[in-house]
Amino acid sequence: MAESIAKPAHVFGRDAEWAGLAAFATRPLPHAMLGVVSGRRRMGKTYLLRALVEQQAGFYFAATAGTTGESLRQFGAALAAHARSPSPFSFANWDDAISYLFSLATPGRPLLAVIDEFPYLAKTAPELPSIVQREVDRYQREESSMRLLLCGSAMSVMGGLLASTAPLRGRAQLELVVRPFDYRASARFWGVQDDPALAARLHAVLGGTPAYRRQFLAEDAPGSLDEFDDWITRTVLSPLSPLFREARYLLAEEMDVRDTALYHSVLAAVAGGNSTRGGIANYIGRKAVDISHPLNVLEDSHLLEHEEDLFRSGRAQYRITEPLINFYEAVMRPAWARLESGQGREVWAQSAERFSSQVAGPHFEAICREFMLGPGAALIDAPLGKVGRGVVSDPATRRQTEIDVAVTEGGRGEARVALLGEAKWGRKMGVDHLDRLARARDVLGARGVDTGRCVLACFSGAGFTDALRTAESERADVVLVTVTDIYA
Repeated sequence: MAESIAKPAHVFGRDAEWAGLAAFATRPLPHAMLGVVSGRRRMGKTYLLRALVEQQAGFYFAATAGTTGESLRQFGAALAAHARSPSPFSFANWDDAISYLFSLATPGRPLLAVIDEFPYLAKTAPELPSIVQREVDRYQREESSMRLLLCGSAMSVMGGLLASTAPLRGRAQLELVVRPFDYRASARFWGVQDDPALAARLHAVLGGTPAYRRQFLAEDAPGSLDEFDDWITRTVLSPLSPLFREARYLLAEEMDVRDTALYHSVLAAVAGGNSTRGGIANYIGRKAVDISHPLNVLEDSHLLEHEEDLFRSGRAQYRITEPLINFYEAVMRPAWARLESGQGREVWAQSAERFSSQVAGPHFEAICREFMLGPGAALIDAPLGKVGRGVVSDPATRRQTEIDVAVTEGGRGEARVALLGEAKWGRKMGVDHLDRLARARDVLGARGVDTGRCVLACFSGAGFTDALRTAESERADVVLVTVTDIYA
């Protein structure tokens, strides 16, 4: 049985990630094991892996962008330091370097080795994955205690390591993607878990990226909702802040992004509410077929995702997954010149409506769907199936009703709709919202969809009218959910 490695107190959250990494590092098998760890920058991958290496007295190497010769020298120096050699090792090529690394893993206690930012090395030495494959295969036949982790932030490159005909396909025993903190963990990380209204706004701007608080802002966090406006103008909207240009850097750092102007236009289209492929193409003045490549690259980079319409087969809507990029495209980019000249306070004062409709509103909808995947599942009296969104077309009125939160039951041969929900961030919800959901349920029922136990849910960041609260108290099929409920 593998030994247990206690997670250090300074590592916040990441219990599942730590457990997976610890089990990989200590598993007592007599042959080599390979793991791949990926995740966008600023997620804390290096922080997590360094903590693990320190606990295991393992080997850690952080690659940098450089030539093959320089990288080999740096690798040799790091290996020499690990082996306590008084002089650095000199390798003629990566073949020799990787072979020597594997030779250090003597039978007995597993040796944890981490190569961080692996894409930098693979870019100048494309043979490197094949060399790693050869050594892993060799030490499947021969005894070895090597536990090698390849880590990187270039999501498209890391995803390709184990895909299709890639050399390392089928060789990895661990594939871990380090994601942003979810909205609850993020609220605890920023210390605002007792103020849901502030937590929701903060998450809509910065998401769950841990580096933004610790490294970028040196623990500068808003203490209350009243401080939020001042905080955002001195941090995100100030040209003196590291966060000011961060959204631009996030896109520029992706290796597969060439024409950044085109990619920013695609993201601006989505931030502006043009969420379909046709809508994006029309916004930027291109044909739909011409934007396939940037859409694919943005998806591979985990900056964009498309969500299938639960009620219309073959239809999908795109959503920006990085809140700071969405905030940049919606609020900052249109006023970039003014922001650079130090007019952040004025720009923010004029951006209230845009922030509510293009940033906080869509983000609140996404949080509501995430809520239904967690504790919100208790709102339906059935096994949870799919959670998403969709559009219900009413042939009688020739209108379309957007369903912000849709839930189907799981474990059945035929789809059964368990919940239809509408989410409003900045507007108090009334009976008219409930009536729209009820009509959508009737339309789906007329199509033959089982809606017999479908709950109608209203999610609001601004509250509900007395009439709607009365409806909830009188009807078993109506549920009202506040921001406080979502963060509870």
